Amino acid sequence: MNLQNTKEIINEIRGLSDSEVNKSKTLHGSNHLVQKNKRSFFREFLSSFGDPIIKILLIALVVNIVIMMRNFNWYETCGIAAAILISTFVSTLSEHGSESAFEKLQEDALKTKCRVKRKDGLLELPVTDIVVGDYVLLQAGDRIPADGIVIAGELYVDQSPLNGESKEVYKAPSSQTMQIDSTGFDNRTNLYRGCVICSGEAVMLVKSVGSKTFYGNLADDIQESSRESPLKLRLGKLAESISKFGYIGAALVAVSDLFNSIVIANKFNPAAIMLSLDTFKEITSYIIHAATLAISVIVVAIPEGLPLMITVVLSSNMKRMLKDKVLVRKLVGIETSGNLNILFTDKTGTITKGRPKVTSFITGSGKAYDIYTNMRKTEIGKLLKLSVLYNTGASFSKNNKKLETIGGNTTERALLEFIKNDPYPSSDVKVVKSIPFNSTNKYSAAQISGDMNLTLIKGAPEIILSHCSNYYDESGEKKKIVYAGSLRKAMDEMASNAVRLLALAISDVPLTSNKDFSNLTLVGIIGIRDEVRREAVQAIKQVTKAGVQVVMITGDNKQTATAIAREVGLIHPNDDYAVMTSDELKELTDKELKERIRSLHVVARALPSDKSRLVRISQELELVVGMTGDGINDAPALKKADVGFAMGSGTEVAKEASDIIIMDDNFLS
Repeated sequence: MNLQNTKEIINEIRGLSDSEVNKSKTLHGSNHLVQKNKRSFFREFLSSFGDPIIKILLIALVVNIVIMMRNFNWYETCGIAAAILISTFVSTLSEHGSESAFEKLQEDALKTKCRVKRKDGLLELPVTDIVVGDYVLLQAGDRIPADGIVIAGELYVDQSPLNGESKEVYKAPSSQTMQIDSTGFDNRTNLYRGCVICSGEAVMLVKSVGSKTFYGNLADDIQESSRESPLKLRLGKLAESISKFGYIGAALVAVSDLFNSIVIANKFNPAAIMLSLDTFKEITSYIIHAATLAISVIVVAIPEGLPLMITVVLSSNMKRMLKDKVLVRKLVGIETSGNLNILFTDKTGTITKGRPKVTSFITGSGKAYDIYTNMRKTEIGKLLKLSVLYNTGASFSKNNKKLETIGGNTTERALLEFIKNDPYPSSDVKVVKSIPFNSTNKYSAAQISGDMNLTLIKGAPEIILSHCSNYYDESGEKKKIVYAGSLRKAMDEMASNAVRLLALAISDVPLTSNKDFSNLTLVGIIGIRDEVRREAVQAIKQVTKAGVQVVMITGDNKQTATAIAREVGLIHPNDDYAVMTSDELKELTDKELKERIRSLHVVARALPSDKSRLVRISQELELVVGMTGDGINDAPALKKADVGFAMGSGTEVAKEASDIIIMDDNFLS
């Protein structure tokens, strides 16, 4: 459907009247994200006095002031008061803003405006004014304002803010789907709030707003209170022990003092003992003296410097860690990190470099080239360059006289980097028609004209090779393709080494439609790999030796994920249940997952919901859990984990939900 048709359709739509808008708000709510339990700095400060050690110190302070008024010790009293105030203030300062992740989410939402068809016409309204039943016009660059379905037009949508998958997803109307499927990111009709339109134009019918959207559910999850840290739990037990032994000791001292004052002082003489207890004044003086000694024991037993010491030490460590590119947002995160039992970590950019690179080019005969320089003067090299330069969304740019690749996706930029030593066209051609890559078709195509009239195709080998009948040899001659020979062997070897494969082909037929490919000629197979960080291997070894179970979570397929996990030493040949896919996890009950989770080291094809579930299951097993993440979709799991590590290159929402930010995205850090 072309753009003009989409605009004509939205003009024909009546849209909601003011009374219908109000009725929809009453029935389904507004598009505001609901904030709960917002606490001011002062309320946060007051809540810090609930710490078990602080409670005992407060009791000691009151005792010092009220009961020991006669022999008031200003130094000790002021010392206890200072320790309480400093430790609670510094702790509150570091912890304040636990709701800031939600505030960032709300702030991002409020910046968005959208075009809505109402009875008065096509209006540009704030996203918070959208209601269920509204018709919204979506165009390239727009952020989707609510959950809904496509009723006209077509789009390519980046859903990575919600599901972590950095690929464009095709969306179009469906006559069969009139209700949104809350779990269907792959459903071609469903649109979700917070996702970005990459290209195309469409009309969306709003089905869910506010807290009922998938985005709104994330906002609710972010605001859930975190569980107590191991440090607080241990301090609680320490306070309980101190109070128990302190009170027992105080009671024994009080009884001993009364025995000494009444019995021993009167040399065990019954008559003298009875005489000493003859008046109320003397009995009261004995009791006050015994109580004073007992309270002194309690005060001495309480380590008033402990909270202050912990706060000062953690603050000092916070500054030291900043030098190692680790920004600590919450002081308790430092101590909790040292108690981790299990760490769930992303692969891309953390264990790997996050910059895909072409590792090899395989011709149709199975011959391999590691660098483009070795083939640039051959005919096959020229055809490769032609395919890479024109069938792409990326391009070269000079920045301070340095040639850089910009635009497109990471794969397209990696292809341009491969031919970077010969970046300029050797033929006078131009692109007259193109089909951008999308995850549904799994290929892109571009028709060129000028010195050459060809159609260039690039995509998944399983799609492209099935249409190839010939291949180009080194001299550019066409030869009959034999897929089962050395080419198949080379491809299998690359796949087993975590290399992603991409096929390049050429057609003499003009580009007419998405599916009209036949009798293609293979240029070759390109191997692309996201290199493992060298330091990650040693870092993982150190972490596992320290007793921390590392689980790599990735969107890669099982074969690629397994190869990378073996390379970094996460799994070994005889590990049972070491690698599982999201679908396999879904088939397990919570009880079954609890039995297997200690053997788990890789989760392939992972979904955002898998992360939160893994954190919950681990915590139910009383494990101290760490989680790394970088997207909006990671924020709930980062908040729920005992310590959340956000990547420095990640979204602001993920950073605000975390305890610690790894500024260089490096597993070693």
